[in-house]
Amino acid sequence: GVQTCALPISALLGGCVTTKGDPATTGSIPQVTGAGAADEWTRRYQANPDDPETALGFAVALRADGRASQAVEVLQRTLLQNPKNVAVASAYGKALAEAGAFEEALKVVRDANSPRTPDWRLTSAEGAIQDQLGNPQEARRLYGEALKLAPDEPSVLNNIGLSYVLTNELPKAEKVLRKAVASSRAEARVRQNLALVIGLQGRFDEATKVASQDLPPEQARANVAYLRSMLSQPNTWKQ
Repeated sequence: GVQTCALPISALLGGCVTTKGDPATTGSIPQVTGAGAADEWTRRYQANPDDPETALGFAVALRADGRASQAVEVLQRTLLQNPKNVAVASAYGKALAEAGAFEEALKVVRDANSPRTPDWRLTSAEGAIQDQLGNPQEARRLYGEALKLAPDEPSVLNNIGLSYVLTNELPKAEKVLRKAVASSRAEARVRQNLALVIGLQGRFDEATKVASQDLPPEQARANVAYLRSMLSQPNTWKQ
């Protein structure tokens, strides 16, 4: 799926970027990242457990720390308190999918979405879940619907790009991600995913240059070198 295949490396490439991630987007990075992020978010959440934004950041930090089931519990509680909050519903669905509860995840995002006035974030989140289920065509249909609601939205284009990575259509992935990063609304994480796709095609110098737009040059070089070493090993991520 998206989280188990494409994102460990893209998370690595964007590891020290500090940004506010959209939980509806594949590969979001919490506002506080790096060592101690989960501890910092735990303190924030304990101080203000009823704030949806804090709960969202805490959940992303928990997922990054490998505590997906705890993230599900936090988001379930937050959604019960905020049943109309699109960002919370989207994040809850994504967390359920990461935990392997795909049918429940689909139910959450579909129930939160209105057929009459659909929300692009929930539609895109449903697409990401379909990608994790191994249904790329259905996922891309949903991303297309999300783009009709939010034309050229970089987070949706990001998800489409990563969908193409999963089916090993790297030139298509690169084309879509280049369109995403051209937007002034694109987050640093999207550029790191573009760097990943360029590196996967063996253009390591170019990948380093793209990654260096957001990371210190030495870290960008180290990350791309790590990607290069992984790709040089038989029977690893490349397959």
